[in-house]
Amino acid sequence: MDRLYTGVPKRALDVAVSSLMLVILLPLLVLLWVLVRVKLGSPVLFRQQRPGRFGVLFKIYKLRTMTAARDANGELMPDSARLTKFGEFLRRTSLDELPELWNVLRGDMSLVGPRPLLMRYYPFFTEPEKARFFVRPGITGLAQVSGRNDLSWDERIDLDLDYVRDCSLVLDIRILFLTLWRVFQRDGVQVDPGAVMLDFDEERKGRAANSVPSCHAANN
Repeated sequence: MDRLYTGVPKRALDVAVSSLMLVILLPLLVLLWVLVRVKLGSPVLFRQQRPGRFGVLFKIYKLRTMTAARDANGELMPDSARLTKFGEFLRRTSLDELPELWNVLRGDMSLVGPRPLLMRYYPFFTEPEKARFFVRPGITGLAQVSGRNDLSWDERIDLDLDYVRDCSLVLDIRILFLTLWRVFQRDGVQVDPGAVMLDFDEERKGRAANSVPSCHAANN
């Protein structure tokens, strides 16, 4: 890790770029706000607590991509049932991520870093893997330009750790340009990741269960 870069220079780059992008993209953000409000309802923004640098919680902001449809018991329907065509479009184009520029400006996130995952995943990281929390989470990262949702969880985390170890200005610029390229290609995007792979906590629970020998095996 380039410690000269990861302090003030990286933060200065985040502030400069996020401020500029928010100004440039303001008309698009207003348009998307109206479209989400009309097509998906209110609230327009999806807000959720995520673990940030050193595991400190922050509230992430995204554009809403799903309806609030519920079943006969009043429970939310599965993601696949609530994800509309418009929501799929927002995810495939990564437009739902644009409000995260506000998180970057606030200092919750960085332009580049490991993606901020769900809070319930945090206890399932090993101690070496928690090194991914030594830097601010990012809108994009090394894992996102190396396969995005097509990667296994172990591969994603290994790439996050590689980023923390090798973090530098050159690497950040490379990742930002590759991100733009992959967004235009719409490469490796899964609009409903849960349909093709287990959630991180479920995978780790299953792995732990499979590593425990059965009583029958233990008695033989």
